[in-house]
Amino acid sequence: MLQSLASNSCVRLIQNHKSTWYFVSLILGYLLYLIFGAVVFSSVELPYEDQLRQELRAVKKQFLLENECLSEERLERFLKKALDASNYGVSILNNASANWNWDFTSSLFFASTVLSTTGYGHTAPLSDGGKAFCIIYSVIGIPFTLLFLTAVVQRIMVFSTRRPVTYIHTRWGLSKQLVAIVHATLLGMLAVSCFFLIPAAIFSALEENWNFLESFYFCFISLSTIGLGDYVPGEAANQKFRELYKVGITVYLILGLIVMLVVLETFCELQQLKQLRKMFYLKKEKPQDRLAILEHDHLSFTTVSDNTSSKNEDKAKTFLSVPTLDGDTG
Repeated sequence: MLQSLASNSCVRLIQNHKSTWYFVSLILGYLLYLIFGAVVFSSVELPYEDQLRQELRAVKKQFLLENECLSEERLERFLKKALDASNYGVSILNNASANWNWDFTSSLFFASTVLSTTGYGHTAPLSDGGKAFCIIYSVIGIPFTLLFLTAVVQRIMVFSTRRPVTYIHTRWGLSKQLVAIVHATLLGMLAVSCFFLIPAAIFSALEENWNFLESFYFCFISLSTIGLGDYVPGEAANQKFRELYKVGITVYLILGLIVMLVVLETFCELQQLKQLRKMFYLKKEKPQDRLAILEHDHLSFTTVSDNTSSKNEDKAKTFLSVPTLDGDTG
């Protein structure tokens, strides 16, 4: 008997807090996914890092043997200064000295990466004034960009998703959910083709040291606003039409980000994904529940008021019923 009562109470507890249990499972799943990514990246990349370290040590040792007049301390200072400059996008190589990082087109490209929060990191402000302006520019510009993207995506969604789905649903009488799924799939395939596959082929042709996989990797890292900065187009030595190339990349990033948001919003409007999201959300109070709470509070207040009134009336009656002394009785 006690076991059945305990099991029933546990079942009721789980059912009453179902969204909370789903949310806890979501957190655990996300943590496991993070750990899984760390394990895979570590197992895949650590051997390459170790190999590169050994090669650099061998090259450094060979260089010191061939140049005995140069001490290891002086070489370390030189390399540190060169690497610090490289972190700011300044290279000491002769074939890279012609490329400026802060001409107008490069600055336009940098501003677009800041506002879109892509932030490749290959170029960073050098001066204190530039760093301070970058903070102020970002504080104003990032919310402005979010507002701009939200307005643009909302208008595009009307013509790219809502009207076509409604038209096909009413014109041919097909299931609206089925039409929405097919439409979202076709839109996603079109976006992948126009903003990933075709640009990857173009970048692999324009960039000398990029293959198709590296170009596709750049497109994905950029349009997902990850922006690792290991691949940045237009930075090769003696790049032809570099200014025009940088402007074209800036336009591609802005348009690609808008298209990615349209595709994501289209998938988010699918009924199946809406139901999936609701599993992890807190349940809102229904109007009937709020009305019941208000009625309960009103009844409680009325009861208290009635009880208080009755008590006051009883006290008044008691006070009035006190016998009075008659002077004739004496």
